[in-house]
Amino acid sequence: MSQTIQDKLDYSDYRHIPSDGNRYELLEGALHVTPAPSPLHQRVSKRLQRILEAYFEEKGLGEVFNAPLDVILTNQDVVQPDLVLVTNPEQISSQGIEGPPLLLVEVLSPSTRNYDQRAKAQRYAVLGVPHYWMVDPDEHWVECYRASNAAYTLIIKAGQAENLLHPDWPELHISLSDLWG
Repeated sequence: MSQTIQDKLDYSDYRHIPSDGNRYELLEGALHVTPAPSPLHQRVSKRLQRILEAYFEEKGLGEVFNAPLDVILTNQDVVQPDLVLVTNPEQISSQGIEGPPLLLVEVLSPSTRNYDQRAKAQRYAVLGVPHYWMVDPDEHWVECYRASNAAYTLIIKAGQAENLLHPDWPELHISLSDLWG
């Protein structure tokens, strides 16, 4: 009797990974493991989450979620971004967020920087995530990208103590000095 070895993992495989304190993601069926984030990372993520909640949730425009939460983009693409903005309530299920949400935010860490900036960004664009933000708590900058033709274009970059004014949400003002605290 012969057995075949599965090349790529899918969501059913992912759901059977034991809970061991690590964060797991699937990109194109490949398993990625990331260590727990640092306190600085968590502080910046929490502060940005509060700002996004104040804008999107108070206006009834969407709901903001934070990691860990499965975002099931495809059966072989399951990620846990730091922040997720969902504007379509039908995407929220008992398993997580199903399909591409309006915005995914990654707060960069030394151990995940290249993965977030390259592999995840490329995959998010191909899978139709309209907006992707990267936040660097060490270098004090935020980059906001918008998808077009399965690729991202940098819309705005702000750093240090600048105010981030995103052209798609002109009433959303983010004082970056508030993020770095």
